[in-house]
Amino acid sequence: MTSLAFRLPNWGHEQLRAAVDAAGVALWSWNIDTNNFDMDPHGYQLWDVPLRQELTFERLSDKIHPSDRDRVREAFAATKSVEGAYEIDFRTLMNGDVRWISARGRGGENGIVERVMTGIFIDISGRKHAEKGNELLAGEMSHRVKNLLAIAAALTKITSRSSSSTEDMSKQLTHRLIALGRAHDLVRPLPGNQGTAALLGDLFTVLLSPYDDDGAFAGRIRVAVPRMGIGKSGASGLALIVHELATNSLKYGALSSEAGTLDISGSLENDDVIIIWKEHGGPNVTAPPKGDGYGSKLIRRTMEAQFGGEISYDWSAEGLIVTLSVAVDRLST
Repeated sequence: MTSLAFRLPNWGHEQLRAAVDAAGVALWSWNIDTNNFDMDPHGYQLWDVPLRQELTFERLSDKIHPSDRDRVREAFAATKSVEGAYEIDFRTLMNGDVRWISARGRGGENGIVERVMTGIFIDISGRKHAEKGNELLAGEMSHRVKNLLAIAAALTKITSRSSSSTEDMSKQLTHRLIALGRAHDLVRPLPGNQGTAALLGDLFTVLLSPYDDDGAFAGRIRVAVPRMGIGKSGASGLALIVHELATNSLKYGALSSEAGTLDISGSLENDDVIIIWKEHGGPNVTAPPKGDGYGSKLIRRTMEAQFGGEISYDWSAEGLIVTLSVAVDRLST
């Protein structure tokens, strides 16, 4: 068996300093009797203290985030008697700027030479921010999945009541879930730190595009709404409403006729957005019998429970007119 021995290079001070700087670490020493603390230039920069200022451990620890300060002090005190390597991660708070630092060294008798303990500081802010981002993403994904499962369960229940057969239920439920999926596909970051949203006009256009196969979209559906963003929840709720209105129009209203047209317009009034769904050129329409069907109930529940808004119907002989009134802040969530 061949034995391979690793030999350390014969480095001088300059070579060691270059390696330390390249690694982004700061060197420190702590006299555990006098409590004096010393660092290399990178350490003074990391802690935002004047170079070569006389320091003590207590004075330096004042820059540690108040939520971490006691924990770090206790941990450093314990290193005086506890043997072995240690690593302490904590936050600092300087001029309102929060940074993460990792202190590493060796404690106990083997780590203290002539009453002086040595170690390194490393700025780990980037890693901590990435970890927090991953935690937020995981939490958001869990929240969204739970919401989607709840919506799917509710849609399944309401669709089963309004379906005449298994095939009809399957078709209705599939279309409703596809509408939800299209809405979620639209949700994306907007420029200028406007948050994550879909644009209102894009949402209507994409959700109504499936009706192109039935001849409904070829210049006969016109969308003119304010340019504004809609959040994840708002996009999901509005997708259900648009799907129900479009389905009814395709069955009984303007989209069931080759001559029919659909105009969707909108305006901002104070803190509300008013959306008008106006059909023309279809068969004569009349108000349905008293009492909402299940699709109409779904629309009304979404408007009232999710958006806290209002919906009204005008069963004009020339075509159905639906007016939606929704608070802007409800749509943006």
